[in-house]
Amino acid sequence: MKGLPSLLNSSSTKKWTQSTPSTDEGENGSGSTISPTKPPEPSTTPGGSNTSMIWTRKKIIWLITLIALSVAIIVVVITVPVVLLLDDKHNDDPSYYNSANRPVRVVHDFPDPGLIQVNSTWYAYATVATPDNPDVPHVPVSTSRNFSSWTWLQGYDVMPAISSWETNMNQYAPDVIQRKDGHFVLYYSGELKDWLRHHCVGAAVSNGTSPLGPYIPHNTTLACPRDHGGAIDPAPFRDVNGTLYVVYKVDGNSIGHGGGCNNGKKPIVSTPIMLQQLKDDGVTPVGDPVKILTNEKVDGPLVEAPDIIRTDRGIYYLFFSSHCFTSSKYSVKYAWSTSLKGPYTRAERPLFRSGDFGLKSPGGATASVDGSRIVFHAFCGDYRCMYAAAMNITANYTILPAAL
Repeated sequence: MKGLPSLLNSSSTKKWTQSTPSTDEGENGSGSTISPTKPPEPSTTPGGSNTSMIWTRKKIIWLITLIALSVAIIVVVITVPVVLLLDDKHNDDPSYYNSANRPVRVVHDFPDPGLIQVNSTWYAYATVATPDNPDVPHVPVSTSRNFSSWTWLQGYDVMPAISSWETNMNQYAPDVIQRKDGHFVLYYSGELKDWLRHHCVGAAVSNGTSPLGPYIPHNTTLACPRDHGGAIDPAPFRDVNGTLYVVYKVDGNSIGHGGGCNNGKKPIVSTPIMLQQLKDDGVTPVGDPVKILTNEKVDGPLVEAPDIIRTDRGIYYLFFSSHCFTSSKYSVKYAWSTSLKGPYTRAERPLFRSGDFGLKSPGGATASVDGSRIVFHAFCGDYRCMYAAAMNITANYTILPAAL
């Protein structure tokens, strides 16, 4: 360092070698002479500072720095999720804060509703609410003339007989479409008689031209990938050229490894959404099914409850739910594509999720053919009630709630 030798030879350094006596006041107040002693060796630290004091200062500075960093990290960890949540709500479309757009609870204990409109009447079909009671209808039905007020036809069973391959209960997620000949086809998930608690997709045809049936089940399954867990949640779709399809979920979580909906533990089993072309009879497959969506990490254990519509603009919308139906993350999601077979682009936000309009775990949705209305279920206490809502498909492919 420039100037260091001259500092060490200065008079300020030499004075430590002088034997000048000094006096100090004793306890009795008398003065006493103190013998001259050798002063402490000068510090070798530049500037003459004490080395131990410097290290103490360094430690204090480091300690203060570490404390400050720790406090900053804690603040970030606590505040960032809150900020993101507030930002997410801030970025929500105003439609979600308009009470006029609130979905209407219309039928108690009526989950996984399927939907069809015939003339001026709406028909909704549901999962059997009490699967442990074989005396209840296999497929219950409700009707409406205005979509906001529904009547459950208590005790009426649109499919009083079952097929030989299924048990007498646990019919899930029925849905209906009308054929060109005027008859209706009902699609549903039936429990396999030889593999209990596992389902496959069945089909039943009305013996007349009423959506109320009765429906006569086909003697074989329509879709039954046993090696992959079976299949559930069928929904019919007619494309613009008149071709019939059925979309369904491969029930991979039924052979999962435990956890949420039996598929929360690794390795996670795939639960793909499949599209199957049909002949005009609605019960005969054409070719092999095509996978159009599958569960990703963001979906938790599964995707399910598929439903497809096509808008006048030629855009296909695939509605579906993800996560376990008992989870607060269960929701009505959707994706869009310019091709029926995909690829489908997922929307950034579900159409309905827990918290929207006070809903709890909404899912299992079916949309009207024109895309203006939708039914779904959400928890109402210990039950899953059917809700009816209107929706608005925007020009940027976003779907928003609307007023009924």
